[in-house]
Amino acid sequence: MATILARCAFPIRRSEPPARRMRRSAAFSRAMYAPGNMGNESAAPTSDTDAWNPIVDPLGLDFTSNAVPAVMKGKDPQCVRFGFPKGSLQKSTEELFARAGLPVKVKDRNYFPTVEDDGVSLVLFRSQEIPRYVADGVLDAGICGRDWIVENGSDVVEVAELKYSKATSNPARWVVAVPEDSPVETAQDLEGTLIASELVHTTERFFLDRGIQGVKVEYSWGATEVKASLPGVGAIVDITETGSSLRANKLREVATILESTTRLIANEDAWKDPIKRARIEDLALLLQGAIDGKKKVGLKMNLPTASVPELSAKLPSEKSPTVSPLLDEDYCAVEVVVDEGTAKDLVPLVRRMGATGIVTYPINLSIH
Repeated sequence: MATILARCAFPIRRSEPPARRMRRSAAFSRAMYAPGNMGNESAAPTSDTDAWNPIVDPLGLDFTSNAVPAVMKGKDPQCVRFGFPKGSLQKSTEELFARAGLPVKVKDRNYFPTVEDDGVSLVLFRSQEIPRYVADGVLDAGICGRDWIVENGSDVVEVAELKYSKATSNPARWVVAVPEDSPVETAQDLEGTLIASELVHTTERFFLDRGIQGVKVEYSWGATEVKASLPGVGAIVDITETGSSLRANKLREVATILESTTRLIANEDAWKDPIKRARIEDLALLLQGAIDGKKKVGLKMNLPTASVPELSAKLPSEKSPTVSPLLDEDYCAVEVVVDEGTAKDLVPLVRRMGATGIVTYPINLSIH
């Protein structure tokens, strides 16, 4: 399988203070080690004394031994620690895993979903964090948007592009937006202004690459659309799939700074491990098959044998139906997998050809 090593032009945050990294991870360390509180948000640290331990990672793996962390008991010791996206991607990712034959169970206020695969151990993280934890080796693999790989400057292996998202299969776009009545027409008009954005580094690079000076980018903690109309804010940078949220807030797009799709990523060292790599590749295969199968259906029928050539001519060029003989030599059983739209057109067509017993059925996986 072809892979891409994503190395971005943005500065990697290797200089992040240990205390900040500790605060970012301590909740998971506490969840691992506090009896009766495993995975509960209520197990968050009560002080800044719960320091990050470089030997034991926040998921409980002791790198000095072969100890199995509590969350992975009953799992294969070489199972893949997998970052499962929490937030906007969570529901659609749960549905994707279910179609791939890997139903995920997520309990309320628990960071560790269960999945019926001893080769994979899931941990809930925000998509923004997953590239960092994968790059640092805390996770072996995970699912996140390409936007956060770019923003974090994370050195990870991009195993597969998974074309699904919260609402559509289209790429999400990070756009510069202004109020509808703003005099701003192009990005150049924002020179010397303040921009509110969750994607700070990427936004800064966008303006610097175009020689637009004096732009100050402030991190937005949410409700970004509201800030576009505040005094002193020149524009916002926000993510959109359909543009409906921007229109609802009376905003218009000025420029697109980044397009992003969902990616399955892996840690470089985990990718070099033959067992873990095989498991990550297997998971990527199943998830990609579930995506490809979502808009396809199977079509079965009993068709007069003389009509098979006519049906074959009507199918897309790469499709070839499976034809099986029946006891009645004048008929044969025909089965083919096609797009939903094609099936809609084929059903009345084959009926006119004399087909009987026509059945359509959903496809969970379609692997080419």
